[in-house]
Amino acid sequence: MHPASPLPLPDTLHPVETPEGVMLWLRPAGAVPRLLAGGLDMLFRALIFIVASLLLDHWGSLGTGLQLLLFFLLEWFYPVLFECLPGSATPGKRFVGLRVVMGSGLPVTLGASLLRNVLRAVDFLPTAYALGTLCMLLRPDCRRLGDLVADTLVVYRSAPGWQRAWPPGPAAAPARPLSAAQQAAILGLAERCERLSPERFNELAQLAHSVLPTELPPDTPAGERLLALARWLAGQRNDG
Repeated sequence: MHPASPLPLPDTLHPVETPEGVMLWLRPAGAVPRLLAGGLDMLFRALIFIVASLLLDHWGSLGTGLQLLLFFLLEWFYPVLFECLPGSATPGKRFVGLRVVMGSGLPVTLGASLLRNVLRAVDFLPTAYALGTLCMLLRPDCRRLGDLVADTLVVYRSAPGWQRAWPPGPAAAPARPLSAAQQAAILGLAERCERLSPERFNELAQLAHSVLPTELPPDTPAGERLLALARWLAGQRNDG
């Protein structure tokens, strides 16, 4: 890897740097799973409204008023309620495996949730969420207009694949600071460690020798150094 020519950042990852300088990688959800989650939530809201209406039909004008109030609450506060509960996701998003977070990776706030859901009215224009869908398709982080204004992000709940693929071992800091694109390249190569032969993985890891940790024993193979660096970039720290 040549430091002067960093690789482009993968558009399936969203880097977030913590105050401690640790890079976290979130996976923004694309338009298809988000629209599927939205469709499921619409179905859930409709079922709640139908069941409640069957009960309220016997209450005369009071029942009609309560039906209108319920429709308003379901339309505007159903997503806000669930996004502010632990898990930060509506039932539809939970079913698809998504959650809502702030752009910083922190849990979504009440104000941000209110704002992003109020702006669904804009994303709906001119019909069937056409403007919001177009915005998601044009952006690598798949944000709609409401997300952009509220600084929120819809991401997958599951961890990136590399966090499940790495063998256990020590973590070590890079020999020098890395750009976000260089960190993404290191993590991407580490993710492939189990699909490559040890010899080939060491060959590829050797290309990044200038940034590999120097605190490990001198005879440590380049592949092990790269995996130690990847664990460190993912937030792992050695005990003691």
